[in-house]
Amino acid sequence: MYGLKTESSFDAAHFLTNYDGKCENLHGHRWRVIAWIEVDELQTSGQELDMVVDFADFKRALRSLTDELDHMFIVEEGSLAPATIEALESETFRLFVVPWRTTSENFACYFYGKLTEMGFPVSKVEVDETPNNCAYYRG
Repeated sequence: MYGLKTESSFDAAHFLTNYDGKCENLHGHRWRVIAWIEVDELQTSGQELDMVVDFADFKRALRSLTDELDHMFIVEEGSLAPATIEALESETFRLFVVPWRTTSENFACYFYGKLTEMGFPVSKVEVDETPNNCAYYRG
């Protein structure tokens, strides 16, 4: 088995709905995303000869996904009143609304899915929300 690993990060705010604790309040993280890809055999021709994939393509793909979320307020769909969403947008807050609870576990699954859709043979994605705490998704 051959593999590559790359990482990227983004800064964003969120809160956890239906949570009894500090994380129910708006707060932010420097989210660190680490992605692994694996293949049984290396490429056999072309520019990617003897590679898993071109490292530059893999790094660029992950960075494009994290850049999309950088300095956003990530909000679970339906967790805020429509008037609140409108007020935030009128104040030029950048919102990224997702159909899932904004946990590290769901972020790991999100990045796994996005990289897979891009054609990468993803084996695992880890999302660190603090230096000591992370979640991962493995397909």
